Amino acid sequence: MQMRELRARLRAMAEPEYQKFSSALTPGAGNMLGVRLPALRALAREIARSGDYAELLAVTQPESFEETMLQGMVIGCAALPLAERLELCAGFVPRIHNWAVCDSFCAGLKCAQKEPEAVFSFLVPYLDAPAPFSVRFAAVMLLDYFVNEAYIDRVLPLLAAVRREEYYVRMGVAWALSVCYIRFPERTLPVLAAPDRLDADTRRMTVQKICDSRRVPAADKAALRAMLRGIQNGARGGASLPEREVL
Repeated sequence: MQMRELRARLRAMAEPEYQKFSSALTPGAGNMLGVRLPALRALAREIARSGDYAELLAVTQPESFEETMLQGMVIGCAALPLAERLELCAGFVPRIHNWAVCDSFCAGLKCAQKEPEAVFSFLVPYLDAPAPFSVRFAAVMLLDYFVNEAYIDRVLPLLAAVRREEYYVRMGVAWALSVCYIRFPERTLPVLAAPDRLDADTRRMTVQKICDSRRVPAADKAALRAMLRGIQNGARGGASLPEREVL
């Protein structure tokens, strides 16, 4: 599909009221037209099925937020060998400048479910990337696809080692750690309880995300809040959870 035609379609799909609502939630989105995500996903699938997406993916300075979103969605759903898809991912990641593009892009990379080790190896260097949303990309990919029995013991130290000041990086890491705790509380608790393993803001954000979950028992939430207060007050030592049968 030629870019002139694609951009005309995006403008025709735009909703001014949705643009006002969505742009307020998405700092750094730039020029947002106001196209709803289900419509964007449908268009991305149409483009991917056609195979006519080379011009779209070659654009290095998209004219709109939606154009960038489409690029990421097409990379995720096009029929491509893994090596080619990861090469396109490497070119796309530097274009991520807000949480919405980051998290939507990650959600579409289902290739991680089919070839996890290759994708895991691809992701790890991004945790040390200079650009903040490159780091968030890696953290969100880990929480989406690698918080499982096969990878949890590799994921936890990687997340704990991230030391960044940017809010969206810390929140991405905290979100990932909260998912680790919800699925593997006994393995994740030592990371949260050790005073020197996480920066204070990331620990606080993680505990808050855990406490927002309906899957965590009230007694565990109380213990985590007490642990957090103890660390903030300079207390040392580990933390323990009350015994329970099921998380």
